[in-house]
Amino acid sequence: MSPAPTNTASAPQPSALPPSSDTSNLPHRENTVSDATSAPKVKPARKPLLRLELRDLSDDGTRAFLRLLHASTALETAIDANGVAYTTGRDIDEDHKEIHLSTDYINHVPESRQKEEIQGVIVHEMVHCWQHNALGTAPGGLIEGIADWVRLKAGFAPPHWKRTADGDWDAGYERTGFFLEWLEAAHGVDVVRKINEGLRGCKYDPDRLWHTCCGKSVENLWDGYKSSLGDGDSKQSPAEST
Repeated sequence: MSPAPTNTASAPQPSALPPSSDTSNLPHRENTVSDATSAPKVKPARKPLLRLELRDLSDDGTRAFLRLLHASTALETAIDANGVAYTTGRDIDEDHKEIHLSTDYINHVPESRQKEEIQGVIVHEMVHCWQHNALGTAPGGLIEGIADWVRLKAGFAPPHWKRTADGDWDAGYERTGFFLEWLEAAHGVDVVRKINEGLRGCKYDPDRLWHTCCGKSVENLWDGYKSSLGDGDSKQSPAEST
């Protein structure tokens, strides 16, 4: 499956409709509105072109995908390889992306959770198609953490996720995702969007990024997060506690 075109360097921008070059055949209409309200309409931001490829229709994981999800809906609101999934650029150019989801992985997820897990993985990987990465210099754990933060916010956190503060802040995935969730509460609901924007079109500068977004160093913020958990104790994710 390859959503295209997308742009990891900058967010898609709306463009104004081109003015008509010939109005001689149009009926005359009195100008009863102001210039401000009669300005050309603006097209909405473009959506990615999504394509789905299923390599083995006989695979049990493929059957589960097709049984549980309507492909066009699942991909729009947010496929074989080893591991869980990954996103990669295509040889055409960097605006074309492919998401590879292991159907073998799907087959080994408990059936009662397969739909939610597929949706969660797709949400995570779709984030990689759109997010900024400081021209490839951002910590990989931050990139993965932002994707899992979006998955967490979308309500697809799997039951084994736990809030832990052992190790480093940029360990990635749900560990960094829960750290970003805590930053929301401490520094405003738009803090992750500010972080993403701070990774746009420039190399990663930790002092500039974190002080601009949160007013502190990331090490200081991580210490605050650890304190909030109580000496690094683990806490269950919302999915596990229900």
